[in-house]
Amino acid sequence: MESALFTHAATLIAKTAEDGGEFHGPSIHEFFPDVLFTIAGIPVTRIHLIQILATVALVLFLWLGTRNMRIVPGRFQSITEMGLDFVRVSIAEDLLGKKDGQRFLPILTTIFFMILFFNLTGIIPFLNLAGTAIIAVPLLLALVSYVTFIYAGIKKSPKNFFKNALFPSGVPWPIYIIVTPIELISTFIIRPVTLTLRLLMNMMVGHLLLVLFFAATQFFLFTLGGWWSALAAGSLAFGFVFTLFELLVAVLQAYVFTILTAVYIQLAVAEEH
Repeated sequence: MESALFTHAATLIAKTAEDGGEFHGPSIHEFFPDVLFTIAGIPVTRIHLIQILATVALVLFLWLGTRNMRIVPGRFQSITEMGLDFVRVSIAEDLLGKKDGQRFLPILTTIFFMILFFNLTGIIPFLNLAGTAIIAVPLLLALVSYVTFIYAGIKKSPKNFFKNALFPSGVPWPIYIIVTPIELISTFIIRPVTLTLRLLMNMMVGHLLLVLFFAATQFFLFTLGGWWSALAAGSLAFGFVFTLFELLVAVLQAYVFTILTAVYIQLAVAEEH
């Protein structure tokens, strides 16, 4: 029975291939789209337009939510305040305290909302691609996080920051031969790399999964037809489920990136530095 089913499936798929009805799954080339036009010699692709739209949406969201602040907030102001208070209370002040939390709140808020809005474009119809799904954005944000970490440490303890980071106290001198290279790699090299790759790969994989499910739905329903439409219903259902999951991932990745930045700053301004 199973052998006959697979034989029939192979025959039908081969026939549709001969007729030009091939299944086109997701490809890594989607993250390297063609240039649409150039501005002052700078190439602009579909992803760049998505990033511009996400930036405009973010600016409008913050402007509309804060332009007429009232003691009794309206619905839109309440949503904006909830987002801002979440970063301020749950990330900045919880990890850095009131003083340092207020100092670094602008950069933490910018990182959180930028990643969130760029991530959400991956599930918006007709955009369907996260603005963070190319390495430039995660790498830029990781460099901002890294430079802020270095700045905070040097500002707190100009003479001892690098010394305490590379030569932690309480370690016997001979052990520094092993400890110092490990601290150098883990603190000053691995951190920006992991920040970049964690965000990039999560958004890339999420996009590829969504494209796979919805492309399979279209293929089963419009190309193969017949009883294959039952599989289309299944792949469509999985597509909607993974869309909700991708929404969760979009928020979670913004939170993780921001809270890790706050943790690195907290380590930089700790008293031993």
